[in-house]
Amino acid sequence: MGFAPDITERLARARADLRMGVPVVLDGGAVVLAAETLDAARLADVLALGGSAMLAITGRRAQTLKARVYDGDIARIVLPPDATLSWVRAVADPADDLRAPMKGPLQTARDGSADMHRAAIVMVKAARLLPAAVVLLLDDAAGFALRNNLTIVPADAALDTGLSPLNPIISARLPLDVSEAGRLHIFRPDDGAEEHYAVEIGKPDRSVPVLSRLHSACFTGDLLGSLKCDCGPQLRGALTQMGTEGAGVLLYLNQEGRGIGLANKMRAYSLQDQGFDTVEANHRLGFEDDERDFRIGAEILKRMGFGAVRLLTNNPAKVARMDACGVRVIERVPLKVGGNAHNHAYLATKAAKSGHLL
Repeated sequence: MGFAPDITERLARARADLRMGVPVVLDGGAVVLAAETLDAARLADVLALGGSAMLAITGRRAQTLKARVYDGDIARIVLPPDATLSWVRAVADPADDLRAPMKGPLQTARDGSADMHRAAIVMVKAARLLPAAVVLLLDDAAGFALRNNLTIVPADAALDTGLSPLNPIISARLPLDVSEAGRLHIFRPDDGAEEHYAVEIGKPDRSVPVLSRLHSACFTGDLLGSLKCDCGPQLRGALTQMGTEGAGVLLYLNQEGRGIGLANKMRAYSLQDQGFDTVEANHRLGFEDDERDFRIGAEILKRMGFGAVRLLTNNPAKVARMDACGVRVIERVPLKVGGNAHNHAYLATKAAKSGHLL
């Protein structure tokens, strides 16, 4: 068996390295650094290696920068030989886009395979960082990793977006305001990512559709009572309805900010203060409208023995995803709560651009 980490563990190590600004090597091969955590010394080291270093960004971010996109979902910006850390950060982060909209001219590559660069983007996204990475192709990637004691992972493994197996860790009785018959279940994925939770109210019959909600974590709304969204009222409204009916399951999924993480969500909020709506802010950051993985919720429901649900949601996409993942949605139960003067535009964008039924 041995003590060496397997590919899942190496990918988890790679995510941690990228968050700390440590380079990661893709076997086959390239050295990768996250643009957000890059420092000036390591940027200079990369440029000193020679070759054609590039800044990989998503197609969404490239559209904002008016950079040509030759690789579909990503663009490869050629790093100038005199590239500075502030230049890299300005291309990766839209914080100063309105103050300094011209970042170029930006030269984008159009020859050769972009798989290494695409793998780099997948990894920095998984690390909850800005979706931008400095990538330098290497002939001897394995040797470079060994000489510098760097984590090395195969590019095809980095590109694999399959769902990591979820393991039930523990469940315990948890009396709640809405129901004294509450129980909290903890699920942990094999890949070392965030844990997810299931709040079970009463003793739901597994043979009939259970009243259920897929609720994505929202620190600002759920805990702080933010008026910018409707998450907190939806969380409490769903639990109250389950308590009233005497049975239900609320899945609390750690996919903050529609899957981009709290730091990037706050970046999106800052962009919203500049006049962009929710979707536009995500795109300027380089993300899609919604980066969540609803397969997680379906998998937890199935692990708990539920094959059919009455889903508390205003989002038809959740209904479609549950059905596609093998959990039948017998009924969509509306959850129209939480509107206020501060989130009127946010809710209007949900309806107009994300198809929410409000």
